[in-house]
Amino acid sequence: MDKTRKVRAIAAAVVAAGITAGALAGCSSSGSGSSSSAGGTYTFWDPYPQYNASSDWAKVIDKCGSDAGVKIKRTAYDTSDLTNKALLAGQQKNSPDVLLVDNPVVSTLADAGILTTTTDNGLSTSGIAQNILGAGVIDGKTYGVPIGANTLALYYNPKVLQAAGVDISSVTDWDTLTAALQKVVASGHKGITFSAIGTEEGSFQFLPWFWGAGANLKKLDS
Repeated sequence: MDKTRKVRAIAAAVVAAGITAGALAGCSSSGSGSSSSAGGTYTFWDPYPQYNASSDWAKVIDKCGSDAGVKIKRTAYDTSDLTNKALLAGQQKNSPDVLLVDNPVVSTLADAGILTTTTDNGLSTSGIAQNILGAGVIDGKTYGVPIGANTLALYYNPKVLQAAGVDISSVTDWDTLTAALQKVVASGHKGITFSAIGTEEGSFQFLPWFWGAGANLKKLDS
């Protein structure tokens, strides 16, 4: 028998509250688990202690519960505390029904054995794009569903490109981007810059481009 109580579902890829209602309703309406059933009360933990019961975020959560025909008891912790609280609660067999965490934490909680999968809960993920859903997938099992996704884009200075003789319409893939950057550098300008803040935000800004170009973290010059 498991020594930990498993969390019923987990939402990954934390983003703006405006698009959370549908996804959270899907989580909270599953209605099958060790502590609650459809029409009951679901415990929900999130990393937003700055939002009190009168905030727009709390109202979204309340509406989510109402739309699903359940009540949601929300508890908020600081981001740094939420993972530890969840791990401890699992050991004490007192886990919340639903967690909202940043996607890097999913693997930590899944490895600890305190998460159930969407298959366990009978939740369909067919309407979620695979590249977005992947944030909650580990070894082929989906432990979390995203409430949204952040989108990254490259901005360019048309004056700099014009001075370098670069036609932006010619930049369509990594090879043409590299060629354009080489021209920009040769004209005396900076080629490209990324956020270098020493936190997960800096990694988030940089890694998608690094991996998208086929690079490998074990070979930083790749």
